[in-house]
Amino acid sequence: MSRTWFITGTSSGFGRQLTEQLLDRGERVAATARRTDSLDDLADRYGDRLWRARLDVTDTAAMRAVVDRAFAELGRVDVVVSNAGYGLFGAPEELTDAQIDRQIATNLTASIQLARAATPHLRRQGGGRYIQVASIGGQIAFPAMSLYHATKWGIEGFWESSAPELAPFGIHVTIVEPGVARTGFGVSNSTLAAPMPEYADGPSGLLRRMLSGELPPLPAPGDPVKIAAAIIASADQPNPPLRLTLGSDAYTQATAALRGRLDALYAGRDLAFSTDADDVAVLATI
Repeated sequence: MSRTWFITGTSSGFGRQLTEQLLDRGERVAATARRTDSLDDLADRYGDRLWRARLDVTDTAAMRAVVDRAFAELGRVDVVVSNAGYGLFGAPEELTDAQIDRQIATNLTASIQLARAATPHLRRQGGGRYIQVASIGGQIAFPAMSLYHATKWGIEGFWESSAPELAPFGIHVTIVEPGVARTGFGVSNSTLAAPMPEYADGPSGLLRRMLSGELPPLPAPGDPVKIAAAIIASADQPNPPLRLTLGSDAYTQATAALRGRLDALYAGRDLAFSTDADDVAVLATI
């Protein structure tokens, strides 16, 4: 049976790829973007199976209005995809207050507000899916990307906490954690802080030279077509995973980071136990 998807950030990248693949397989898409004319070709090809709305996800009132209108006009939305986002690169000292506020508003607050706007509708209709397109940057961290990582780690915590609250209503959650993919992210969809000479020879300066083409770019093994197909396939599963790690780089880097944190945690085990009150009995040895 055909489903209806609501997707943010559909003008490019994974959002665009998801929209194209879903329409091609006969599903209906409520596509939002800051520039809806970027979807004119799909509207011409697929007609009324593509519902469009202009949306800046940092405008919470507009977000609620668009979500309400989508459910009202389409009758039902089966899958809500929070995809809109971008990268902000630079050392913390190089970033402006406005850049910090915008990064958090787009990558973190907007995803939370989308969930708040859609949840009442999903509850009333008896269930649905949330798919959060996040990043392996929610499990690992690189220098010169501190604010980007802060938003991605934040959204991981939000959804890990929220998923058990939503499960009794038949609402499933999947956090998608892609690695570096060939979407133009970091070049066409990123913001660079103004450089400070003090950081020119550090990670911030190195990343800046890579993005400008002065140095070779980071490898980008991820195929956006395959990643979008894997995201769609996860929504076909009756019990989808909470996390969907996509890309060989994502898997390798997350594995190394998690093992490193576990090793560090175990190294501090005796100190952790030593700070319990004297009347606490140790029930298990880990």
